[in-house]
Amino acid sequence: QIHLVEFGGGSVQAGGSLRLSCRASEFTYTRNCMAWFRQAPGKEREGVASVDGDARTRYVDSVKGRFTITQDNTNTVYLQMNNLKPEDTAMYYCAARNIRVCGARTVGADFHYWGQGTQVTVSS
Repeated sequence: QIHLVEFGGGSVQAGGSLRLSCRASEFTYTRNCMAWFRQAPGKEREGVASVDGDARTRYVDSVKGRFTITQDNTNTVYLQMNNLKPEDTAMYYCAARNIRVCGARTVGADFHYWGQGTQVTVSS
């Protein structure tokens, strides 16, 4: 059973930065596709960013140029969030597939494992 544990949420003012971390257990030999999703109250879950086993990344348009997703050799994925906006306020979830490849779109149904979520709140 793979477990994902997230760290790094919090409250910041607009323009500030936060770094989210998510460590996955059980992936011992290869980097798997990992991603960050978010869900704001009353809104649908949104795929924010993904990184595949070859470090190729994808981002939703609203965060391009502000967020950066990376994955290290310890099966930890990070989301560096800069120039945060109030509309970035949401619960952020780490997710992982059991294969290296990510899809062309970051869709929740493609992911097999999920973290418990960490809250990000951005005030204006």
